[in-house]
Amino acid sequence: MASKEKIVQDLDRLADAELEQLARFLDFLKHQARLDETPADSEQRLAAFYAESAEEEDRERAEEEPDEPLPAQDGMEE
Repeated sequence: MASKEKIVQDLDRLADAELEQLARFLDFLKHQARLDETPADSEQRLAAFYAESAEEEDRERAEEEPDEPLPAQDGMEE
């Protein structure tokens, strides 16, 4: 926690121009972190996005056609 307190004290001493420069640097670091993301991380996020999209599409179909049965899934009896 001592590091955090030191940073807060240092921030209090910075001039407005220095704070703006620091804010730009922090934005840069965040951007770099996204670029340094491993392909596995991207694949996991993409898989989660597709799964969420599929669930949403299923809900929309169920709302549009409530009287029609949903297709059977593998391993489930009809």
